[in-house]
Amino acid sequence: MDLKGRSLLSLEDFTANEIRFLLDESKRLKADFKAYKRTKPLSGLTLGMIFQKRSTRTRVSTEVAMYNLGGHAIFLSSADIQLGGGETVKDTSRVLTRMVDGVLARVYSHDDVVELAEYSTVPVINALSDKYHPLQILADLLTIEEHKGDLAGLKLAWVGDGNNVCNSLLIGCAKMGMNMSVATPKGYEPPSDVVEKAKDYADETGAEIVITNDAIAAVTSADIVVTDTFVSMGEEEEAAAKLKEFENYIVTEELVAYAKPNYIFMHCLPYKHKEATEEVFESKNSVVFDEAENRLHTVMAVLNCFMGG
Repeated sequence: MDLKGRSLLSLEDFTANEIRFLLDESKRLKADFKAYKRTKPLSGLTLGMIFQKRSTRTRVSTEVAMYNLGGHAIFLSSADIQLGGGETVKDTSRVLTRMVDGVLARVYSHDDVVELAEYSTVPVINALSDKYHPLQILADLLTIEEHKGDLAGLKLAWVGDGNNVCNSLLIGCAKMGMNMSVATPKGYEPPSDVVEKAKDYADETGAEIVITNDAIAAVTSADIVVTDTFVSMGEEEEAAAKLKEFENYIVTEELVAYAKPNYIFMHCLPYKHKEATEEVFESKNSVVFDEAENRLHTVMAVLNCFMGG
């Protein structure tokens, strides 16, 4: 399957077969990790990495991926380039993409990554925006498949904030035929446009999408239980008030007792000891570090397919 030259802004833009292809490529690269250090399929290519938000997994996985594939990554924080300091997104894209072979952008506003792609002559990869986080979901789907086998028919329970990771999981699960139940406090549900799209995809695959305020109902008979920080970067001022509203959405041993006995617990990190208890995070059901490692293998697949083909 030829994905060369494509951009990855959201999994909305990819068919189930294309997502399947990226997951299979991730498995292949992971299984033959050393071979790609030798063959270096992206030799001579450069990735510009715009980071408005700090990161551990995204930055390290992407830089290591480019190195392993033979390419070069340039880290560009807000302090390193003119974006946001007087230069428009449009102009940044038109300058940067004449010099590099791909752009990865971790930004606050999803509109920014869309505009970068609009004026780019090279692939643009969304490494996180306020609406979507597609790279994380590819790693999540790979991790689930490694532990649970076929994705279709599994039930994933999301407990917490209806944020960018939740949005991308809704799209990814629906497209891959996975059932997903989302439990959030009132007022923190995922955006209605994302839910509507997910339900449309679910109608095609036979999946079920449920949005509720009942954490127990969401987790009951779940194969996978997922949560994320309740306070995202940029929301620090409202942290105290927000955490109070999420008191009944902490993933505890009592809550996961409603899931299947062999459920797996996932969290995209960093873990801030507020959204899940230490007992759940460190339990035998937790696969959070497999999930973190798979950020490397899935971004390798994306870079190899989109930049090298």
